[in-house]
Amino acid sequence: ADWPEFRGPRGDGHAVTPGGAPVAGLPLHWSETNNVKWKTPIPHRGWATPVVMGGQVWLTTATLEGHDFFALGLDAGTGRIRFHEKLFHSDNPEPLGNGASMNCYATPSPVIEPGRVYVHFGSFGTACLDTRSGQTLWKRDDLPCRHYRGASSSPVLFENLLILTFDGANLQYLTALDKQTGRTVWKTDRSVAWNDEHEPGQMAREGDHRKAHGTPLIVTVAGKPLLLSAGAKAAYGYDPRTGRELWKVRYNDYSTAPRPLFDRGLAFFVTGLATKELWAVKTDGRGDITDTGVAWKFNRRVGIYASPLLVDGLLYTAAAENYLTCVNAATGESVWSERIPGKYAASPIYADGRIYLFNQAGVTTVVKPGRAFEVLATNTLADGFMASPAVSGKAFYLRTKTHLYRIEQ
Repeated sequence: ADWPEFRGPRGDGHAVTPGGAPVAGLPLHWSETNNVKWKTPIPHRGWATPVVMGGQVWLTTATLEGHDFFALGLDAGTGRIRFHEKLFHSDNPEPLGNGASMNCYATPSPVIEPGRVYVHFGSFGTACLDTRSGQTLWKRDDLPCRHYRGASSSPVLFENLLILTFDGANLQYLTALDKQTGRTVWKTDRSVAWNDEHEPGQMAREGDHRKAHGTPLIVTVAGKPLLLSAGAKAAYGYDPRTGRELWKVRYNDYSTAPRPLFDRGLAFFVTGLATKELWAVKTDGRGDITDTGVAWKFNRRVGIYASPLLVDGLLYTAAAENYLTCVNAATGESVWSERIPGKYAASPIYADGRIYLFNQAGVTTVVKPGRAFEVLATNTLADGFMASPAVSGKAFYLRTKTHLYRIEQ
């Protein structure tokens, strides 16, 4: 089983084999001295999830002030860094400002397929590398966006397209590149009305309320592909082949980060930092479905950084501070909300019948899914988790703020 993108083979945090069966044999317990196959220092800084395929692990990193941007390729068996490729340079990167506590210059996760890995640093650049040689096959550094507090949206692959999300303070759009050449195939602007200009050209808070950090999810509805994407002020459904907007649902929020989920005709979106709501949206509508397409809304202890997790009809959301909440996905009713240690930026995963949650202090809490709250284990590594985990075979690949670990029994 590989881990090809942010949140895994299906983009939903489930560790599954290519046939869809759950991965088994993963460790329940670990520490700095227990079940660590290898531990490799990672230079500079990055929150990107490692991607795993073909005996390799790829991730991105950037210098602290955002001047230089790198792709790293490691041997999955030994942890040795085989490729350390400098891809982009910026003489004058915009500072992260008060976003520096939660973001960095290498937050978008790569996406990998046989022979190629695609890395993305927002407007600083996007590149495709040959995984055998480490050579750059193509680059783009001409896609504009003022990210304001750093880029976070990860690229996604669909058929022959690499789809990128730019929700900045000045520009908000999705674009698809030909994955073979890097040339632009389509571009679609966000269509929501901002209503935030006190006078023409003067946006409230410099456009802060227009930006977002989300990664799309592509699902199948009525036999056709649908791209689910949460932006500022609205969530959208698009045709991923053409970029055509099919529907949108409006909300009064911004800076959404969690990746959407999908189950039984409902898309699940977190609205953002202000209202902190989890919405279930019907996916078969057309046009503006704000008044007709929302099945339910939930607003108690919703995680605003970590993406939610869906297991057997129950949604789990890890709040930024100290709570895990379980919600009935069909009805939006609260099942339970319990304290767990720490604050959460990394997205949880479901693996080997267990939910693993990784906090910013390096503690992993392992929980049994279900209508009763039960903690199975608590494990600690030396540094905190901002990056979401990866699973391949019977191993976790865990990126802390300073190191990459292979955790295996």
